[in-house]
Amino acid sequence: MVDETQIRNGDALTTSLPSGLSILVPVYNSSEILPSLIERIIPVAKSLNIPFEVILVNDGSSDDSWSTIRRLTAMHACIRGISMMRNYGQHNALLAGLRVATYATTVTLDDDLQQPPEELPKLVEKLREGFDVVYGSPESGTHGFFRNLASVATKLTLQNAMGAESARYVSAFRAFKTDLRRAFSTFQSPFVSLDVLLTWGTVNFGFVRVKHDERRIGRSTYTVWKLIRHALNMITGFSVLPLQVASIIGFALSFGGLAVLAYVLLRFMFYGSTVAGFPFLASIIAIFSGAQLFALGILGEYMARIHFRSLDRPAYTVAETIEAVH
Repeated sequence: MVDETQIRNGDALTTSLPSGLSILVPVYNSSEILPSLIERIIPVAKSLNIPFEVILVNDGSSDDSWSTIRRLTAMHACIRGISMMRNYGQHNALLAGLRVATYATTVTLDDDLQQPPEELPKLVEKLREGFDVVYGSPESGTHGFFRNLASVATKLTLQNAMGAESARYVSAFRAFKTDLRRAFSTFQSPFVSLDVLLTWGTVNFGFVRVKHDERRIGRSTYTVWKLIRHALNMITGFSVLPLQVASIIGFALSFGGLAVLAYVLLRFMFYGSTVAGFPFLASIIAIFSGAQLFALGILGEYMARIHFRSLDRPAYTVAETIEAVH
């Protein structure tokens, strides 16, 4: 097993990883569905005829998920369990699991069976074509209108943050070379986006169409608001685009203000009167005030991230790990 401290320091990553597959699943309040998930994952992984492991990361679940992971670990030698001290978020949990992955290829998928494990070989096969990262892009969305709309907005935001055209095909169902973690081995910010971190190590992305099933047990905890918040975290945590937008808006409004001033002066010179109408002046003042507050809000977001970084908040803290002993 690879030591997590060595991974963070980058020492363990200088050696080649053994050929095989690390299947990484972040778990949150999924005790009912986990046994079914494992029953479907293991036969698929065995069909690839390579060594494999399944890493279940309990992200501060409030149900019996950790007890279920303990039971599954005792039943299957291929399963490893990691429990976080609290809920840190899906991508933070993925980062924790990735840092202890054993094999050369890592596949991530959600715990709700909406991404069928039977589609996993498609990603692995596509990865063998020479890609470093392959996404399983769903053939069709199965969420509601507003959830799908928020997802599209998030992907557009991610496309800018990643600087890669393939961002439109991004999903939680992904296969990639585990060795890419070297690019972010010292990353410790509490704001994590695995997809952005992967771009620190490669620009060689691919995708393949996969089925996307309805969730049969429970309901998704990824609300529209969480998707929007995730998009904001990505765009302010991994990109300077908001600052550039604020600068452009400030420049445009300043230019507009100068144009209004020139109009007022010319009118006074030629007609001897100023522009009448308080609403006009009030609207100009409101526009400039709004632009200033907008720019200050963006600067505040970046300052907040600097503040949290100065606190040295970890991306996650592991409470317990378990492995089957046979």
